[in-house]
Formats: sequence, structure tokens, C-alpha cells
Amino acid sequence: MENRNILETIFEGGLWKSRLIVILAVIFGMLGGIALFIVASFDVWDIIVDVYKFIFHHYHPEHFHAEIISGIIGAVDLYLIAVVMLIFSFGLYELFISKIDDAEDSEIGSKLLAIHSLDELKDKLGKVVVMVLIVSFFKKVINMDFSTPLEMMYLAGSILALALALYFMHKGQH
Repeated sequence: MENRNILETIFEGGLWKSRLIVILAVIFGMLGGIALFIVASFDVWDIIVDVYKFIFHHYHPEHFHAEIISGIIGAVDLYLIAVVMLIFSFGLYELFISKIDDAEDSEIGSKLLAIHSLDELKDKLGKVVVMVLIVSFFKKVINMDFSTPLEMMYLAGSILALALALYFMHKGQH
């Protein structure tokens, strides 16, 4: 090992330790994910209460089924975004701070959360983001009224584009 001067040693040591600022993104990403899980769970709870009213009190709004489906899809959307936040937090922690020992000892964690490069993190996040977009699309389509054949063609084209995206995303895994 070559001799380094004191200024270089201090600067490089500080530079290396500055990576620890990533811990803020890890902490707040985790908190954001937890918040989204809680909000989505409350949304599902509200839907359960509405279904209870429907069953036992014969409360039936005009678009009850569409509201229930839309609410559930919205909750799934929030859950998926929460998963993005968790994967993001785990990935940043593993890339910049330290390996997560408990994840490496776990059969699930070693496969699901093993992230060794920024490309792997982007790949995992990209797949979940595509799923979020598909769920969001589905939520929007449920509430739309299609009145012309052209609108139906647009819908069919959109579904085809989503199917192709899923196909290529799955093909990339093999």
C-alpha cells in the first residue's frame, strides 16, 4: 500500500462516509411505504364497512359494484406503490450501507430482496412500476363509458400494449 498524505486520507475517508446520507432515503422510504400500507388498509376497511351496510341494512348506492371494485383496485395500487418504496429502501441500504444479514439468512429475502447493483434495483422497481401502471389503467377503464367504436378500438389497443409489456417483461426474466 502506498503512502498517502494526510489531506488525501481525510478527504477520501469523508467522501466514503458521505454515502451514509442515503440512510435518510432508506428511513423515509420505509416510513412512506408503511404509511401507504396503512392508508390502503383503511381504504379496504371502508369497503368492508360498505359491504356490511349493503348486506345487513340494504344500503345500495347507484353504482355500488363499480365503487367497490374501484376502491379495491385503488387499494391494490397503493399496496403496490408501498412495495416499490420498500424495495427501493432495501436496495439503497444494501447498495450503499450494508448487506441485510436477516435477508441473507432468509429463504425469501435472499431471492426477493437481493440487490447487487443499481441495474438490479432499477429492474425490480421497473417491474413493480409497470404493475402499478396496469392497475391504475384498470381503475380508470372501469369508470369510463365507451360510446363509439373508435373508443373501443383505443381500449383494445391499450390492452394489447399492456399485454405486450407484460410479455416482454416476463421474457426478460428468462
